[in-house]
Amino acid sequence: MPSDSSKTGFLSEAELKDSPGVPSEPRRIKGPVATIECMEDIPCNPCESSCNYDAIIVGEDITNLPHLYEDNCVACQTCVYICPGQAIFMIDESLPDGKASVMMPYEYRPLPQKEDIVKALDRAGRELGDAKVIRVRQTKKMDQTATVTVEVPRDWSMQARAIRLKSS
Repeated sequence: MPSDSSKTGFLSEAELKDSPGVPSEPRRIKGPVATIECMEDIPCNPCESSCNYDAIIVGEDITNLPHLYEDNCVACQTCVYICPGQAIFMIDESLPDGKASVMMPYEYRPLPQKEDIVKALDRAGRELGDAKVIRVRQTKKMDQTATVTVEVPRDWSMQARAIRLKSS
């Protein structure tokens, strides 16, 4: 039986539930942690080779799915911008008042600015609602991939995967 994503082009919640790259809820509540939404058996391992903390392991066969060792993740953020498939996010559910932050790779222009209100989108591109940009980061080392961190309601932390700038 084909997977949901082979029909729709995006991962379903059910497909992600058993992913070796998705951290547990108790770990997400402790603070920022990588969330790897890579479910393709393709030859790729920049996430593993860029992680200095042994938090991401692909193994000798680079077509293996990346496995997150959540307790080793120090949220250095390198994997977020290094992933060519833009399949890694940094989730932090430890914010007060029922909020969470989601850091995502972002390659569109113009870049949003800190404090901008944007629309948070789910994996299918459906609008979840307003989100506040709390950080935008781009360095030469990151090449053309910036990271944008948005604050969202905690129950969106595992859904918000893109943003759309509001029209002026």
